[in-house]
Amino acid sequence: MTRVSPIPEIVTLHVPFRVVKRGGRKEMHLPDGFRPDRKADNTLVKALARAFRWKRMLESGEFATIAELAEREGIATSYMTRILRLTQLEPNIIEAVLDGRQNDAVTLARLMDPFPISWIEQKNIFFGT
Repeated sequence: MTRVSPIPEIVTLHVPFRVVKRGGRKEMHLPDGFRPDRKADNTLVKALARAFRWKRMLESGEFATIAELAEREGIATSYMTRILRLTQLEPNIIEAVLDGRQNDAVTLARLMDPFPISWIEQKNIFFGT
């Protein structure tokens, strides 16, 4: 088998993207309209796992107060209460985070700020529906 044209030694690809900081790390954002498969945001997944673990520990009676649990975990009570608040997120938001389908508005920094308890309002804020 013979080739008609030689294979070039160098191939140059131009891919438009921008680098943004997200959750303390740099992330590459591709042009609008192009959405590659996303991986779950490990920072968010870890925070959700901690929140539900701590909630379970409190509900089981293993710890009587948040302050007692925070002391055991070696973290500030205020931080623990902000993370525990993640258990109040609308289930579809939690599922989207675990599947890596959350939009750019869903970041740990944003979720650490107070958000509405109403699931409908949460969906409006984080999914724009």
